[in-house]
Parts: sequence; C-alpha cells; structure tokens
Amino acid sequence: MRETSVSGEENPTGPTAGESTAGKLTAGELTALDAHWRAANYLAVGQIYLMANPLLLEPLAPEHIKPRLLGHWGTSPGLNLVHTHLNRLITARDIDVLCVWGPGHGGPAVLANSWLEGTYSETYPDVSRDLDGMERLFRQFSFPGGVPSHVAPQTPGSIHEGGELGYSLAHAYGAALDHPDLLVACVIGDGEAETGPLAGSWHANKFLDPVHDGAVLPILHLNGYKIANPTVLARLPQDELDSLLRGYGHEPLYVTGDRPSSVHGAMASAMDRAADRIGEIRYAARKGAMTSRPAWPMIVLRTPKGWTGPGEVDGVPVEGTWRAHQVPLSGVRDNPDHLRQLEAWLRSYRPDELFDATGAPGPSVLEYVPEGARRLGATPYSNGGLLLRELPVPPLERYAVRVDAPGRASHEPTRVLGLLLKDIMEATKGRRDFRVVGADETASNRLEALYDATSKAWQANVLGTDEHLARDGRVMEVLSEHLCQGWLEGYLLTGRHGLFSSYEAFAHIVDSMVNQHIKWLRTSRRLPWRRPIASLNYLLTSHVWRQDHNGFSHQDPGFVDHVLNKSPEVVRVYLPPDTNTLLAVADHVLRSRDYVNVIVAGKQPGFDWLTLEEARAHCARGVGVWEWAGTEDGSREPDVVLACAGDVPTLETMAAADLLRRHLPELAVRVVNVVDMARLLPHEEHPHGMRDSEYDAVFTTDKPVIFAYHGYPWLIHRLAYRRAGHVHLHVHGYKEEGTTTTPFDMVVRNDLDRYQLVMDTIDRVPGLGVRAVAVRQAMADVRTRHHAWIREHGTDLPEVADWTWSG
Repeated sequence: MRETSVSGEENPTGPTAGESTAGKLTAGELTALDAHWRAANYLAVGQIYLMANPLLLEPLAPEHIKPRLLGHWGTSPGLNLVHTHLNRLITARDIDVLCVWGPGHGGPAVLANSWLEGTYSETYPDVSRDLDGMERLFRQFSFPGGVPSHVAPQTPGSIHEGGELGYSLAHAYGAALDHPDLLVACVIGDGEAETGPLAGSWHANKFLDPVHDGAVLPILHLNGYKIANPTVLARLPQDELDSLLRGYGHEPLYVTGDRPSSVHGAMASAMDRAADRIGEIRYAARKGAMTSRPAWPMIVLRTPKGWTGPGEVDGVPVEGTWRAHQVPLSGVRDNPDHLRQLEAWLRSYRPDELFDATGAPGPSVLEYVPEGARRLGATPYSNGGLLLRELPVPPLERYAVRVDAPGRASHEPTRVLGLLLKDIMEATKGRRDFRVVGADETASNRLEALYDATSKAWQANVLGTDEHLARDGRVMEVLSEHLCQGWLEGYLLTGRHGLFSSYEAFAHIVDSMVNQHIKWLRTSRRLPWRRPIASLNYLLTSHVWRQDHNGFSHQDPGFVDHVLNKSPEVVRVYLPPDTNTLLAVADHVLRSRDYVNVIVAGKQPGFDWLTLEEARAHCARGVGVWEWAGTEDGSREPDVVLACAGDVPTLETMAAADLLRRHLPELAVRVVNVVDMARLLPHEEHPHGMRDSEYDAVFTTDKPVIFAYHGYPWLIHRLAYRRAGHVHLHVHGYKEEGTTTTPFDMVVRNDLDRYQLVMDTIDRVPGLGVRAVAVRQAMADVRTRHHAWIREHGTDLPEVADWTWSG
C-alpha cells in the first residue's frame, strides 16, 4: 500500500499522514465524497465502452459495446477526484472556482461530472439526467455525430481544449488576472509538465497581483506515465521535486496514495490548507501588509494511472502503468474474458448504490455538488461572453494625423496607435478588463505611451534603475511568446479584451497555440450557448522590411500565411499602409468578436497617404483603387495595374508609379491598395472575399498586374489562383533574401524595389519593351549604383532616402 500524505514540509516522508487527515472528514462526509467519485468513475468508463445497457440492468453482452473503443481512461480517476473535492471546497466556502483541465484528453471525466451536477443536461436537454440520458451520454462519446473524446468547447465549464498540451497553466493565470474573487484550479498532467510552454508557465506567479487578481491553484497530477513512457517529474527523487517546486515560488502540499478513503481525507485537507493560505495572502495584500512576493500553495497529487481500473489484463499489469493510458480492455467485443473483466470493473463501483431506478444520481452522490452558477460546469467564467462588456474605444479623431496631401508628411504608425491604447487603458482603469501583452517589446514597438496609463505587471524585486514596474500593472511583458499567448487566451475566454504586440518573425513561436484558439472559436460559433468573446488581436510590427539591423534571423513574414490557412469564418488579416488606416483597422478589431485578427504595421516613420475619412472608407472596402495615384483618365482600361499590400510595398509601388508618370506619361497606370488580405479570395471561400465581378473590375481580366506584397509572394498566387486574370498576375515579395543591410537594400535584394517594379511593368505591358528600352536601362543602372553606394557609404541613395510623392 502506498503512503498517503499531506504536507507542506520540505520532505514529506515518515509516518502516514492520511489517517490523521482523514479524521477531519466525518464518516458521512467520506461516504458522500466517495459516492460522487465512484459515480464519476463509472460514467467515465461507460462513455468509453458502452452504447446500450448503461446501468447493467442485464448481463453485459457484446452488442452493448461500441464497435470502436476510443478515449482516455488513465487520467480520468484523478480528474474525477479533483472535481469531487473542488465541489466540496466550493460548497463549504461559497466561492467561485474555475477549473482548467490540463490533461484535456480526460474528456470522459469532465463530461461525467458535468452530467452529474446537471449542467450538461441543462445545456443539452436531450442528454437528460436519467437512464435515457445516461445512455445518450455514453453513446455520443467519441462516436460519429457525437462529441470529441477530449475536453472541448462543447464541454460546459471548459476554457481549455484537449489538444492544447502545455498551455493549461498559462490559461489559468490569464483567467485569474483582474478577477479578484476567483480561484482558478489548474490540473497539470505530468506528461504535460515536460513541455516548454508549461515549464515557462511556472513563472507566471511572478506577475499575479494578490490585490487585483484572482488566485491560481496548480494541481500537479503525478500518475507516473505518458502514452508509453514514464514521466520525468514522477521519477524525480522527492527532495529534488520539492526543491524544484519551491524554487518556482510555490508551497507544495502532497497527496499520495491508492487507498480511496485515505486519499479522500488527504485531498480534503490539502484543499482546505491551500484555500486557507490563499485567503491569508489575499487578506495581507489587500490590507497593505504584504511587502514581498508570496509563495502560493499548490497540490501535488500522486495516484496510480488508471486507478480503480483493471489491475492486470492478459497477464500483464495495467493499473499504475502506461498501459492504462487509453483503453485498458481493447478486445471486449471479441474476447469473453475481456467482456467479463469489463462487467466486473463497472460493477465494482456499485452503480445500484449511486443511481436510482430512473438512472438519476442519488442524494449521497449530489451532497457536495454546488448549486446554480457555482457549479464548475455552469460558472460564467467559462463562458466569457456572458461577462464581456463593450470596450470604450475613444473617437479616432483625437489621434488621426493631418494629411494635407498624400505622401508629404510621415509618422510612426504604432506610436500613434499607442496613444489610442493608452486612453483605452485609462478608460478601463476602474473596471480592469483590458491588457496588452508582449515579449519585452512594448517600448521597442513604439507603444510606450501605455506607461502613462499603467505600468508593467511585476511582483518580484524592483531596483532603482527599473522603469514602469508595478504590482498592479496591466501591460504584461515576459520573454516567452507562449506565456503571453496563454495569458491573453485565458483573459479573453473569461470575458475581457486585449492585444498581443510582437516582432513579426517571432509570432511563429505560437503557431500551434493560435491553431488551437482558432479551432476553439470555430467550434464555439456553432454552439448557441457559447456567447461571443472579444477577438484575439495581434499587432505584428518590427517587420521583415525593417529588420535590416537585426538581420536574416529576424526576417520572416510567414505568420500571415499560417493564419490564412485556417477557418475562413474566424481569421482576418490586415495590412494598413499608413497611420490613419492603422487607427481605422485597430478600431474595428478591438470592437470585434470571435475572430483572430492579425495586423501587420511598421513602427518606423512612414508616409501618410489617407485622411481619417479616406482611411475609414478604404478599410471598409478592404481593397480600393487610389485614383489620385494612377494616370487613368477613365476613357479606357489601364495598361497596367500596380497593386500593393503592406506599408513598405505601398511605398515602393507609389515610388514606381511616380517614376512611370515621369518617364512614361502616356502609360495608363492604375494603383490598387489592399488592406484586407481575405478580399483576394473568392467570395465562396471567405466571407470577405470578392465576387469575380468585383475582382475583375478592380484588377481587370487581361492586363498585367504587378503586385508588391509584404510577405511571401506565393501567398497572393494561392489566394487569387482561380481568378480569370491570374495568368497576368506577377507578384513581388519576400524571397528569403536578407541580411544586415540598409532598409532599401532589403527590398532590392528581394526584387520589391521601385526600379524593379518599373522594369517589370515595361517587360509585362505588350509592346512597351521596345519603346521603353532606355527607361528600363536607366532603372537597372540605378540598382547597380545602389549596390556600390551602400557599400561605400552605409546608407541608402539620396534619391531614395529623400523621396517624397510628387503626384
């Protein structure tokens, strides 16, 4: 028999603590807790195996078994134990608790508990809390037309998907921010604990403010095994594990055992001690008596994998090994011995004691189940749209830059945006439901105006040389994109607003995380009970064309490609060409719901092309002809279309149009700017996409289109490949040609520069090559001169550096 212990001591060894702590539960309390736990275990097993005879009212037969056995049993008993004891904690203390289920593949457990507490039947009335509903609950699990085997958006009470391995603790801290009365429990699987994002997330407690934020209670579940191997943390010597967790800033409480009665007592004691300690920390902090960062409690739960399941199958051990991870008895339909074992396993929970004749849970099972919105499956914190308030975005006229003529003045777009964000931060000071996250780059990205309204969240020591650090700050900076993303997702999913500012190249670090969030949003949109949440907004700046100083390693515009591969109803990508269009785009995305919005905008000085009124109209269209920039007279179609998307491509396109106006005035040039990348898609493939008639009217069907694009050129070809004029589409963009060099040399290296665009125009317009051979030669000569100039002077050519629009 394994030892059972609850201890905050450095090395919890010695006499069994389980007997003394179990004494804190009366016999009646222990009976009720164990009944709930057994009922949840029974329902978890039933979901994996059964599609009929849910209460074993007749002997189990092969036809009662699902033809395909899918699901994960191994973690389910531990999750059921946590759920049972969180119920007790909520009921005893009348508190709001949200639980993040890190082992999200333990879907059977979370679904079972949701059904037991009644939330599932309220959400899905056809899955009633009776015998018929139990059968439907079992049958639908991992079944065509049913529900996934993982915790998912369909699961009441969830904000964390089963595929999000490693992100649970970051999500939990994001949920706790600015929810001062909330306790967020977070079950962390010991396999999950081996991931990089989870390892970084242990440092999130250095950013949690006990005055304004809620509390996070990590519950590290050491059941010993992953899919097919032991887990690292489970095999650490006890003193090494304890030192590690204390080094992370926690006071660990240990619950260890395999005897249910002892483990129940130990778990109840650990929950109470953790809640008491959290209360002490909050009280001291809110009375102003806390001068240093507290050590928050956590629970280390060590129980066997597949606990209470088959101990041995076909002569090999299962319970307490990796074999219990998924389906311990795999041959139930064909192997009579497996069928007998399954029936014995199910009956070992004594279902006749747990459910009445109608199939409803009995009174002892429900004794500690909370009521109403206190139930874990019903908490509004898990359905954040219920709590969401409109963001007070001020009128853009306060921030818009004056544009007397296009291309004459310049501003740093993100610096102006920072003023808008600062005022939003100030306007939400009392309600605290807006945050900006980023990886140590807020000031670098020219958003430092935020510090006039708030500081950076920081709970560790502050030195005299530090700036803008405070315990109650609402700018979140940590050098972990994973942690920033996880915080913001948890924050949004629990009913708040935010923005993620990042260097463009390093947004790729969270590719997998944004995948999962997009999938969550797509599924949530199909669930009428899931209320819309604020969109996940990215501001990608310090982008590829102005990473001339950091060099090749910092030059990657591919996050846009990644996002545009995802569900069209959810994703949006915007490339505003100047300051006022950035403001118009930001106003839109900050007010939007249930999207992932990606904005790519430079932080370096850029020309102002549009007034605020023009910018709003342009952004509403998503793509538009800049008539003032071209040389069309309206009497005929253009000879060539110069299209652009992105601030630097717009600059080079405008400069190319200027050169064509001066050198080839008889050429009819149309200039088109694209802000909303999805407009290039067919309308049938994306709700923002243009119909063929619209696209053809803008780009023509048979004229050359010279397209200067911010990112990888093949994306434009992919978006427009079905258009009638695709054969005439010639795209210039980033081609992985980069180094530490000058800004203009970056575009020259990738053939995106104004001179190359003019040369391509001459090459593509029928008959122009012969007539304009001298112009083409002149353009090529400037490129040659550019290469020599930058190597001698280290700066760009004066005619490039000092260029302004003269149209």
